[in-house]
Amino acid sequence: MDHRYRVLMIAPTSFFADYGCHVRILEEARVLGRMGHRVTIVTYRNGNDVPGLDIRRTLPIPWRQHYEVGSSRHKVAFDALLGLRTLTLLVRERFDVIHAHLHEGALIGLVLGRLFGLPVVFDFQGSLTGEMVDHRFLRPDSPLYPLLYRLETWIDRRVPAVLTSTTHAARLLVEEFGCRPERIHALPDCVNGEMFRPPESYPAAERAALRARLGIPPHRRLVVYLGLLAEHQGTPHLLQAMQLLVARRPEAHLLLMGFPGIPVYAQQAQELGIQEHVTFTGRIPYREAPRYLALGQVAVAPKLSTTEGAGKLLNYMAVGLPTVAFDTPVAREYLGLDGIYARRGDVSHLAHCLEKALFPATDPDSYRRRLGGALRQRALQHFQWELAGQRIVETYRQVTGREKRAALPRRRLAILKK
Repeated sequence: MDHRYRVLMIAPTSFFADYGCHVRILEEARVLGRMGHRVTIVTYRNGNDVPGLDIRRTLPIPWRQHYEVGSSRHKVAFDALLGLRTLTLLVRERFDVIHAHLHEGALIGLVLGRLFGLPVVFDFQGSLTGEMVDHRFLRPDSPLYPLLYRLETWIDRRVPAVLTSTTHAARLLVEEFGCRPERIHALPDCVNGEMFRPPESYPAAERAALRARLGIPPHRRLVVYLGLLAEHQGTPHLLQAMQLLVARRPEAHLLLMGFPGIPVYAQQAQELGIQEHVTFTGRIPYREAPRYLALGQVAVAPKLSTTEGAGKLLNYMAVGLPTVAFDTPVAREYLGLDGIYARRGDVSHLAHCLEKALFPATDPDSYRRRLGGALRQRALQHFQWELAGQRIVETYRQVTGREKRAALPRRRLAILKK
């Protein structure tokens, strides 16, 4: 009989918050639970609880009560509290493996895993320093950059096993950070194909009512975006591209779903003269995302980062939407030959690609069904969470061995006596 693992999953973020790495953490925990493993998630104080998941939170800090998105100097305090909470859990409960997300989680896992004799699996979702530069939290010429780069390299090389959200990230770890290839396991983001499904699976009246509630004119053709709003996500590029597109095709409309910074980007839309062609929704709960995506004729992912994952692409694919993305290795890994690629950072070309997808030479509905159908088939064939769960468990087997660690309780007892 397969061993049922007791997993301590370290999530250095305000889990759950309906975006990016949160979805990966959520779906990994869910699929492991369905496979019979016990997962405990330790995370920051803020965040939404998820029914059916064992979530343990840190103590609050009085000077920072709201959610954090991306890099922040306050994360030092958050991570210190996260380390303390993780230590408390390891003292009081038994686990077989530490599954650490992001570099902060991996650092906590390495320190405490060594203390308690537990192996660490690092869920790598992008370069630490690369993300900080993308978020403009760190400059490449800053005196801190070499120190943080060396810390990142040390973490990458020290963990027994690394799960990467893309094969591009796996190559990055080997070629740039000098990691041993046998420790790297590509585990691309996946999608729930039953949850994210084509527009035709929803009653037409239901879609029309949602569209009307959002105030989108019925004759407009809709580009949808769902994710964080930020410069490294290409939000300004998307708005500028929409300005060019609307000038040529006034019936084009953008449904911009996500957060933060809505006032900033709403002001940009107004300055560009397209405020009547952009609908901001704010945060969309993950469970509601499929219904909103089903309103679109085309999806867009103008992400500029070349190291981070792009799980939103898989949601678009599963819904069956023709998808326009900036040409990056990650986008090509997910979309394959059926993606529509704009030159990275090129606003004019992005507008051209959106026009090509939104107003095709053939019948728009048949175009969407043909290209979107191919993308959905690709998502269901290659990016299913059940397959990912098997790969995660196989990685656990490699780092722990198939036998239960009988000596672990005695080791922990000896530590407590010191």
